[in-house]
Amino acid sequence: MKKIIFGAIALLLITVLILSGCTQQQSSPTLSAPGQPSVSDGVTTSPSAPSGNGVLNLSDIDPITLDPALAAEIQSSQYIMQIFSGLAQMDDKQQPAPDIAQSWDISQDGMTYTFHLRHDVKFQDGKPLTAADFKYSWERAANPATNSLTAGTYLGDIVGVKEMLAGKANSISGVKAVDDYTLQVNIDSPKSYFLSKMTYPTSFAVDSKTVASGSNWWRTKPNGTGPFKLGSWTQNKSLTLQRNSLYYGTPPQLSQVNYQYYSGLPMDLYETGQVDATGVSVDYLDKVTDKAGPFASQLAITPEYSFSYIGFNCAQPPFDDPNIRKAFSLAIDKDKLVSLVFRNTVQKADGILPPGMPGYNSNLSGISFDVAQAQALIKASKYGDVSKLPSITLTTSGYGGAVGSYLQALVYQWKQNLGVDVKVRQLEPDRYLYNLKTELDQMFDMGWVADYPHPQDFLDILFSSGADNNYGGYSNAQADSLIQQANRTLDQGQSFPLYQQAEQIIVNDAGCLSLFFGKNYTLSKPYVKGYVASPIGINFLKNGSVSSH
Repeated sequence: MKKIIFGAIALLLITVLILSGCTQQQSSPTLSAPGQPSVSDGVTTSPSAPSGNGVLNLSDIDPITLDPALAAEIQSSQYIMQIFSGLAQMDDKQQPAPDIAQSWDISQDGMTYTFHLRHDVKFQDGKPLTAADFKYSWERAANPATNSLTAGTYLGDIVGVKEMLAGKANSISGVKAVDDYTLQVNIDSPKSYFLSKMTYPTSFAVDSKTVASGSNWWRTKPNGTGPFKLGSWTQNKSLTLQRNSLYYGTPPQLSQVNYQYYSGLPMDLYETGQVDATGVSVDYLDKVTDKAGPFASQLAITPEYSFSYIGFNCAQPPFDDPNIRKAFSLAIDKDKLVSLVFRNTVQKADGILPPGMPGYNSNLSGISFDVAQAQALIKASKYGDVSKLPSITLTTSGYGGAVGSYLQALVYQWKQNLGVDVKVRQLEPDRYLYNLKTELDQMFDMGWVADYPHPQDFLDILFSSGADNNYGGYSNAQADSLIQQANRTLDQGQSFPLYQQAEQIIVNDAGCLSLFFGKNYTLSKPYVKGYVASPIGINFLKNGSVSSH
């Protein structure tokens, strides 16, 4: 589940956009060694009757898209994960567990996955789902005409996907619908994280007939297999999700979820009872943590596998010079940024992998705050002096010129400590993410929340040479080699040290300016249950409930 938090929006709302939650209570499969069958408790049963009729009221902003093949940011994924579903899902330990696939087998060489599908899955219009629907959905995502920004990243391990994306094939050779309920998938090499990619929206099933109905199919009546269906959507005003009575899993206890858009400050709406849960911004920190007040008992603070950073355009001056990248990194006092701007609601980042995530390196050596060394590196660079640097602009996301206070703090420190004036250029959020490669200036700000808790999801996807999400074009052959070696190593005891070596190289090379790791601050009314933030940032509403109040 790729989730990108735009810097300006994140600062203004601080997790308001990250509607957090817990995953379905379902055990993960006992994954066998290659060559042996896997065993799961995914049982094909008829949907049971709903056990609740609660209505949950929330505040949010519109999703950019509800098309699983196109979603490349957290805001859209929040909704898609409710309406659609795929072969696997994340369990409460953030490991891949059965969903539409009730079990799977892995070949001896680790390169062939055979998924055994449930027999009771239907699209929301009643059409039965079969293995052919997954083949269609993946080939649609890989079709260049679809213009998916995520197909290469999340389906690219499958044999034939790269060829189809390049327009050299009309189908994915590595995917075969053996029969209605058996899907065989060949990947290009053993990958310990491949099943985790099957939990991301790009791999979800869509109905071919619905897609063929018109380009706006996802705006009007997206026909998914998830626990909820779209009830209504009035752009810039409201959206309603309704319980899917045909859902194959445990029926949600919520009968409806109402989102209101742009109707006021989320905290004001929460205080006046217009919404039942909300994220909390820094401005309200004292209010919600005051133990003598009414909100402290309603506040949940939970970890999040997220990473915010300033990216450098390494393909253009001046950040094609590592000395300049390091100088701009050394010039920032991140301790002051975290304490004064964010009031310690986030944690300073020296590296890239968030604390608590598998592969996190507590012994990593970051780039510290050192103005004298920063100035010395500029003198040692090919420019020799700040007066000879080209104009520098930082691209960010936002509206109306209101730049987030943490960006203001960064710009101030670069001016104060280096004597460099950095301009800030805003793009509308949807344009920023989906067109950043063509709109890129010398720097950009970005936030990343784990799609799945694995180092590959950060180091490979964000920093490998040529990766789709490596917006700044950073490249280091030694880091690439270590990452690729780690990707092919199934034993985490051997792969994680390789990832850690690569991370240290990227940090030493100032591949980006690491800023902070996030946390989730969520308020929910006492009558709301199951609304607990997940480390990967998605709130699975199927586990929520609202009691009488």
